[in-house]
Amino acid sequence: MKKTYLSLLLAVAMLLSLLPFTPSSSAATAMQSYVSAMQPGWNLGNTLDATGADETSWGNPVVTQAFVQQIAAQGFKSIRIPVTWMQHTGPAPGYTVDPAWMSRVQQIVDWSLQAGLYVMINMHHDSWQWVNTMPANHDAVLAEYKAVWTQIANRFKNHSNNLMFESINEPVFDGVDDATQFSLLDELNTAFYNVVRGTGGGNATRPLVLPTLHTGSGQTYFDSLNATITKLNDPNLIATVHYYGLWHFSVNIAGYTKFDQASIDHIVNQIDGVYNAFVSKGIPVIIGEYGLLGWDSGEGVPEHGEMLKFIENFTQYARSKGVTHMLWDNGRHFNRTTYQWRDPDLYNVIMQSMTGRSSTANTDLIFLKSGTAVQDAVLDLNLNGNSFVSLKDGSATLSPGTDYTLSGSVLTVKASALAKYASGSFGEKTVLTANFNAGPAWKIHVRYTNKPVQSQASGTIGGGLVIPTSFNGDLLATMEAVYASGGNAGPQNWTSYKEFNYTFTPDYANNTITIKPTFFAETTGGTINLTFHFWSGQIVKYQISLKGNRVTGKPM
Repeated sequence: MKKTYLSLLLAVAMLLSLLPFTPSSSAATAMQSYVSAMQPGWNLGNTLDATGADETSWGNPVVTQAFVQQIAAQGFKSIRIPVTWMQHTGPAPGYTVDPAWMSRVQQIVDWSLQAGLYVMINMHHDSWQWVNTMPANHDAVLAEYKAVWTQIANRFKNHSNNLMFESINEPVFDGVDDATQFSLLDELNTAFYNVVRGTGGGNATRPLVLPTLHTGSGQTYFDSLNATITKLNDPNLIATVHYYGLWHFSVNIAGYTKFDQASIDHIVNQIDGVYNAFVSKGIPVIIGEYGLLGWDSGEGVPEHGEMLKFIENFTQYARSKGVTHMLWDNGRHFNRTTYQWRDPDLYNVIMQSMTGRSSTANTDLIFLKSGTAVQDAVLDLNLNGNSFVSLKDGSATLSPGTDYTLSGSVLTVKASALAKYASGSFGEKTVLTANFNAGPAWKIHVRYTNKPVQSQASGTIGGGLVIPTSFNGDLLATMEAVYASGGNAGPQNWTSYKEFNYTFTPDYANNTITIKPTFFAETTGGTINLTFHFWSGQIVKYQISLKGNRVTGKPM
């Protein structure tokens, strides 16, 4: 009986050996294990990718070995080093890369490998500087592209396979439809593959990273890249996309001030999309850049607590689907001189996502309004599998039942614990911290406010309008703009809610709100009514009039 059973197993095994192998999502491929070990990742942005004369031309300091070691010490497992080659490449037909530049790239790569990091280098802003002209200059672009990658590949062919190459950043091709762009990207990725593999050495099996068109998401984007990867039939290929959130939320437009269900659904749809298209088929995925577009435009985009909820949700969900993420940092997040995080909360949420989830709440703001009796403040906690432990006011631990209550996930901060802050100067009075059994605390900023007050102002269409604004402790959430005669005013006139910082920006230190020239550039003159929405719920209305190049404004 046992012999018959073993014979049957042998026959089944032989039959299975004749069938094509399809990687299972339950059994990670070697390359999936490689990519998972890269989690979490970090980008050395606005440095070697800068389009000026050297790595400091976009405002970041010279990279040192000590700094690279700090990235590893912070707990990051991989580093993406974007590199722009155009300004360091000679003319046709050789397209020789400046030896000093190549050596500098290698120096930072070597430091990163020595620090124990997985390393990705690429061809970065070349994508829009010259590669994008491939439809009109096909042969010349392809010749330069191959020549540069041949030099890179030869320089690094004996490096550890902890170094990977990414063919091109955010590829785009000018003046042609998507179908043609898909074809050109396939040609480019295939040329990259053949060049690198053809140099031999470690490059024969080096992990290679291939992007979708624009590094964007969508089934047609996925299908096109899938076709390329299937054609190349190489187990050491990785797909890559970028993710900057639901656009409306990411830039704060159309009233999307909160990280709500629409933003959560967007994350789920995007991650599920790459999982179903690639990971489930045995093709690993790296989100080579993630963040929020509004980060680069100034304060308030998005509001701090809403940003943290986005980061928490995205990072943990990506990891749960086996998708590695790499934070885009152009110098804004990790201070490259002091080695300190400008926003430690952001860092703590990212690191907690590697092992679990962080707890958050529906808001990180409590407003105490002047002239109004202080009320209990009610917050809905998103425990995310954790347990509430304590509530602190600074270093003082508050008393349950007396200072606050917790019913399920509803935290109520008693008016008696808040009343002492409803006097004196306006602004932030204290920070409460909700502490949990795992992950970082959720910080709750208590602010004492009065209704903001605005004054008359004058300016020009070309120079903008600076509105004197006494914020009185409040924070601006968004602004609406409509013509007095009807219709939405300013850019993106499909919505009355304008894009934060692109069309208007607050300056809390100097008590002003500036309506920018970018707003007036897309107006038709006449009278425009502005509505300023503040996070406390206060609403302030203001009217501006345009006559020729002159702009005047007054409170309504």
